[in-house]
Amino acid sequence: MSVSRGRVAGVAPLVHGMERDLVEADWPVLTEDEVRSVLSRSEGSRRRDGDEVRITWSSPRPMSAAALVSCSRGELFVKRHHRKVREPARLRLEHAFAQHLRDQGEPVARVLVGAGGETVWQEGDFVYEIHEKAHGVDLYRDTPSWHPFVSRDHARAAGRALAHFHQAARGFTASATAPGVLTNSMVVLGADDPPRALRHLIDSRPALARALTSRDLGSDFARDFESGVGSVAPLLGRLESQWGHGDWHPSNLTWTSEAASADVASVLDLGLANRTTTVHDLAIALERSVVDWLDLALTGEIRADLPAVDSLLDGYESVRELTVTERVAFLAVLPVVHLEFALSEVEYFADVVHSEANLHLAYDGYLLGHARWFHSIRGVELMRHLQRRWSL
Repeated sequence: MSVSRGRVAGVAPLVHGMERDLVEADWPVLTEDEVRSVLSRSEGSRRRDGDEVRITWSSPRPMSAAALVSCSRGELFVKRHHRKVREPARLRLEHAFAQHLRDQGEPVARVLVGAGGETVWQEGDFVYEIHEKAHGVDLYRDTPSWHPFVSRDHARAAGRALAHFHQAARGFTASATAPGVLTNSMVVLGADDPPRALRHLIDSRPALARALTSRDLGSDFARDFESGVGSVAPLLGRLESQWGHGDWHPSNLTWTSEAASADVASVLDLGLANRTTTVHDLAIALERSVVDWLDLALTGEIRADLPAVDSLLDGYESVRELTVTERVAFLAVLPVVHLEFALSEVEYFADVVHSEANLHLAYDGYLLGHARWFHSIRGVELMRHLQRRWSL
């Protein structure tokens, strides 16, 4: 396996970009020789020479390389990360969370455990993880992330499944992971002094600080976030912290069939999981799946899918009804819930893949654009719809 200048040798495919167009991948596809090497190391003495390894599908997701693989152990999902994105310790924590969820009956794919109980394999600047193939139909696998549900029934099913996920996640006692590249966190939103917490976050991430040297984050935060964020911490502080998924959207779920009425079959990708609150996690799920953000740059105006909003929340509350306190906190956190992940994306594009164009999209279009949309006519329409729903 050849590793050179932070990239694995091979032809870069087209993958989903930050906008609607397919773009050249930052991370070349996994090769069969590469996968064979990782499987050999993971299986140790159990590995049988001559086993056929065949890649049947390569993921179009842009921030790592992943593939479905057919081999003597059946179908496996192999994923490669750069160590600037995922350290082995963080991946092992995700795998421990996955096992906890499985122990509670949650439909999460089994992580392959190798010799000595290891679940992460390193090669130079890269780390690998291997999962059994998830059950169900991967209906959204070629759809860009954060694209809306194709049916109200899918939204309702996703809401129900998220409530069950939250119930299963209770009791996982690991502390929160500190903010980093492509991570979800709540250190600013949950702080008593958000501007101070934001400054500390930037100071603790030198690469992020460098990425923001041409930006006036302090002024942007004061204008677009501070008034909203200031009301969030006291509300979130009244809620119990627990681990959540962190990236709940249609393409991180598999489905029981291809029908518009299908139910959720399995839950994918715990890469953004962290200790936050169920309300924070539910707000992420709604924000990422009921607004077609990719249309915002094209049209300048987008509407939330209000029936899908109700379907997702109806599904969630059919399993776990939100308290009044949780509903008030949800309304407060929803317009700003993307803040910390957006900053982690800025750091990724600046320091890992060195894409100035995507850095600007992450900052202007995502960090600021989403926050400003919630103050637009359509954003206010969504917030008033939620207030009427809960009589708040």
